[in-house]
Amino acid sequence: MVTDLARSWLTCSAPVAAAQAAGRPLVALESSIIAHGMPYPENIRTAHEVESLIRDAGAEPATIALIGGRIHIGLTDVELELIGRSDRVHKVSRRDLPATLAGGGLGATTVAGTMICAALAGIEVFVTGGIGGVHRGAQETFDISADLQELAKTSVAVICAGAKSILDIGLTLEYLETHGVPVLSCEQDNFAAYYTRDSGFRADFRLDEPTEQARFIRTKWDLGLKGGVVLSTPVPVASAMTFEEIDALTQQALDEAAAKGIIGKAVTPFLLARITALTGGRSLATNIAIVKHNAEVGVRLALALAHVERGTSAA
Repeated sequence: MVTDLARSWLTCSAPVAAAQAAGRPLVALESSIIAHGMPYPENIRTAHEVESLIRDAGAEPATIALIGGRIHIGLTDVELELIGRSDRVHKVSRRDLPATLAGGGLGATTVAGTMICAALAGIEVFVTGGIGGVHRGAQETFDISADLQELAKTSVAVICAGAKSILDIGLTLEYLETHGVPVLSCEQDNFAAYYTRDSGFRADFRLDEPTEQARFIRTKWDLGLKGGVVLSTPVPVASAMTFEEIDALTQQALDEAAAKGIIGKAVTPFLLARITALTGGRSLATNIAIVKHNAEVGVRLALALAHVERGTSAA
């Protein structure tokens, strides 16, 4: 249950506050992809383009970050630049929220961190690139993203291009199933694999239409089944990479990370940067296409959810 005390940590931008007052749908966006997922200035340019896409479709974007001891729901241009250019931005998941807020530092929210903050602000839809998951070799390392636990407990719909192919996608889906997190797909039957369209694993349910997706999600929450829903949509065909190429590059980058002693939450930013370098920037172009396409799918879901009333999902 979200309390007034918890909400007191929020600072909403003027456009977000206006949208809330007018009852317009909001779409949450993470900031870790800006601070740690893309180089400058492509990160800022992409952030602006994604926000514009959402506004043009009729919803309000709410990029989330921690600044000066506050959770900012919606960022100004100056705040976006700050998050996108500073080399002192903490990567903030559930564990890190209290420390970053209490210390007043800069924080870029991960999938888990963004879900928590979006739920505090009453935002039901969150667009990201790809979710975290069970890392390769987790049988020995126990390296499992906090995103998965957050999906099990926080009621936000997460639109993504599946899980990053640097992960063990089969075990990631098993983990989500164990914790009762539904995995939906649209545009294809199978769960997506971020840079590549098809992970080889089927999603739980295929729902292509936003109204179908909204009714499913609303029904889940109406029943008191707390927790998130994953909606997977594949990278556009023109921007997709082959499984063979990305798998080989991922293994090379993982080997380099191990040799350098890089562990924990530092692994994913390192791998993304190395894959970008190894592909000569092609993976960055794919990453940008992923986020934009996910935003298109997410804003349609947010608009549909606004028209599916609680308690009447099957009507």
